Amino acid sequence: MAPPANRRSGSSRRAQYGTFFSYVAGVIGAAIAGLLLVTSLASPSTLSGLRGFMGDLTAAPAKWTASSRAAGGTMLDVLGGYFITGAETAKLRREVTLARIHLAQNAALKSENHRLKMALNLANANPQPVANAFLIASTAASTRRFATISAGSNQGVQVGMPVRSPLGLVGRVLEVGRNTARVLLLADSESTVPVRRASDGIPAFASGRPDGQLQLRLISLGINPLKIGDAIVTSGSGGLFWPGTPVAVVTSLTVDGALARVLSDPAASEIVSISPAWNPVNDPSLPPPPPSTPPSVKYGKAKP
Repeated sequence: MAPPANRRSGSSRRAQYGTFFSYVAGVIGAAIAGLLLVTSLASPSTLSGLRGFMGDLTAAPAKWTASSRAAGGTMLDVLGGYFITGAETAKLRREVTLARIHLAQNAALKSENHRLKMALNLANANPQPVANAFLIASTAASTRRFATISAGSNQGVQVGMPVRSPLGLVGRVLEVGRNTARVLLLADSESTVPVRRASDGIPAFASGRPDGQLQLRLISLGINPLKIGDAIVTSGSGGLFWPGTPVAVVTSLTVDGALARVLSDPAASEIVSISPAWNPVNDPSLPPPPPSTPPSVKYGKAKP
C-alpha cells in the first residue's frame, strides 16, 4: 500500500520541535525583513550604520576576491604577452637587424662612390693620364718594394712614367709587359724623388727605407726648418715627376732632414693613373715660352 501524501511527524518529539522551530524562524525572519523593508522605504538614513557595519565586515573577503581577480588578469596578460607580444618583439628585432644591414650596405656604397669620384678626378685632371689601371699586387714587407699594375705597352705605358693614386704619388714604372707593368714604389731603397715642402718650397730628396717610410734629406744644410705634420710634394726637378704631386707627411725630425709617412699606401690604393713623364714643354699649367724673334738685318752700303 502506498504511503499517504500528508505525512505527519508522528510521536517523535525531536521531529515535532524541529518543525515548530523552523516555522517560528521563518515567521521571525519574514517579520524582520518586512520591518527592514518598511524602515528603508520610510527613512533610508536609519539603516546607514548597519550598512556600514556590514560593509566593514565584508571588506576583507572582498579585498581578497579583488586581488585574486587582479592576479588572474595579470597571469592572463603574461600568457598573452608570451604568445603575442613575444612574437611581435621577435619581428621588431628582425627588422632592426635588417635595418642595420642596410645601413652598412649604404655606408659601403657611399665609400665606393667616393672612391670612384676620386678616380674620375684623376682621369679629368691635368696632365691627361696615359692609362688608368688596377694595382693588382704589391710587396708586403721587404727591403725592395715593387707593385704590379694592370696596364702595359698595349695601353701606352712606358718605362719611367710616374704612377699615382687619388692620395698621391705611388712610384714610377720600372718594367713594362704587354698588359702589366712593374712599378718601383717610393718606399724602395733604390727610389729617390726630388721633393719640396708644400708651404714654402724648401727642397729636399726623398729616399725609401726598409721600414716603408721615406728619409727626407735637405739640400741646404744648417738649421732644420722642417716640422712634424709638414706636407711634402714633388718639386719637378730633373723631370719625370710632375711638380705638386702629394708624396708624404713628416712624422719625425732628424739631424739633416726628417722621416715621413707615404700618403699613397699601396695596401689602400686600388685604382692608379699612369701619366707621361714631366717636362716643362708638356706641362699645361706653365705659361708657353715667348716666341723667338729672328735677328734683325741691317741693310746699308758696303764699305769699299
